[in-house]
Formats: sequence, structure tokens, C-alpha cells
Amino acid sequence: MDLAIDNLAVDRILHDVTLTVGAGEVHGIVGPNGSGKSTTLRCVYRALKPSQGVVLLDGAPLDRIPVKESAKTLAALTQDSHVEFDFTVAEVVAMGRLPHQTGFDRESPRDREICAEALSRMDAGHLAERSFLSLSGGERQRVLIARALAQQPRVLVLDEPTNHLDISHQLAVLRLVRSLETTVLTVLHDLNLAAAHCDRLHVLHEGRVHTSGTPREVLTADVLREVFQVEAHVVPHPTSGVPQLLFEHSEVGS
Repeated sequence: MDLAIDNLAVDRILHDVTLTVGAGEVHGIVGPNGSGKSTTLRCVYRALKPSQGVVLLDGAPLDRIPVKESAKTLAALTQDSHVEFDFTVAEVVAMGRLPHQTGFDRESPRDREICAEALSRMDAGHLAERSFLSLSGGERQRVLIARALAQQPRVLVLDEPTNHLDISHQLAVLRLVRSLETTVLTVLHDLNLAAAHCDRLHVLHEGRVHTSGTPREVLTADVLREVFQVEAHVVPHPTSGVPQLLFEHSEVGS
């Protein structure tokens, strides 16, 4: 399923943001703090109504699709995801099945199977009976990703999915994302992780798309100097060949 953002604006935050994620592709949004990354994602997962523009799923305007129907297609991991009550991990992940159930449905054996598989893929099956509130930040993050996977979405929107995770689980989560054959739009702060795991990157700067392209096209010394205010040496990864960045702080803007 294609995901398109067309001429999106949010007052004083976003300006004419346009990008397209092809079916099954993984695209990353990168940029400095305050550039509009999370605001863009909030418009995509319908937490924020843009003042201009439209989000399209396979060409259909998202705001014309009933919320429950779109939840069968699009799942999101948000920065402000939280669980206020003392649910077990299994109960939290089961919430991902709600869009596929009617008001009178109970959790089916198939629902439980899907949830167990999602937890297993997040290396969190052993946490199923734990209280969600008792978990560490990294454990909570993995459970919330499992909840999104339990929705079985065709489009997955991830705002900092590697937040709170140790490096092993960061790499595991991003490898999983690549293996899903799902259309993915994600915000990542770590540019080296973004380069290694995204098909294309969109650099936001001051609420606008500064540049889009493959990691090799986007992560250049000039772009990093102008947008991120850093000097960077761009070198190929010794195994994959994707660009990797070695940073030194720039005097630009100081």
C-alpha cells in the first residue's frame, strides 16, 4: 500500500511537506530537533489535523476513511504512547486486535496467536504476564511495537522506534521492520541507523522537506553542515557499503 503526504502544512510548524512512500518501502524522516518530524507523523496517524494538504493511502484521502477502518490498515508507535492502568503485557498487546473486532467480540484463539507471535518477534514473549508498568523503558518500547504489529497493518508509522533500546535490540527492531514487507514511515535520530535500514530518507529543516533521496544521495557533508550544523566525514560501511558518518562539531552558526 502506498502512503503519500501531499502539500501538508500545520500552522507555524510544517510548510508544504510532500513525500511518497512506495508499497513495501521503508522511508525515514530525519532532521534536527524542532524541524517538524513528529508533527508530520501525527498528521499521518490522525492525532493532528493539518491546516492544509492531505494524507493518502493508495490514493484515497485518509480523512475520508472511518477511523476504525483506517486502524485495520495503519498502525503507529508514537512518542507519547503510554498505558495508565496496570495491564499485563499480554493485555496491552491484545489492544492491537481491537480494530479487527466488533463491540461484542471476545479475543479469539487466532487473536491470541497473533499477539503471541508479535511478542516473540520483539523478544518479549517472556514478559507476557508481567505488569506493563513494572517494565523498563526498553521493555515497554518493545511491547508497544508488538502491539502495533498485532494490528497486522499494511502501513506502519514509527516515531523513534529505537528509543530506550540497547544497541542489540535497536538493530533487531530495525531488521524486523525491513523484513515485514510493510510500508513504513519512521522518524530516526541516529543517522547511521537510518542510512543502514531505510530505502529513502527525507530531511526536514525548519518545517520543510530540505532534500529527499537514497541515504547516499541525502547524507552528504554539505547537507549535514547546512541542516545539522555539524562537519561529517562520510565513509562506506566495510560490509554493506552504505554511508556511515563520523562527526565533528562545526563552527557554523556559533
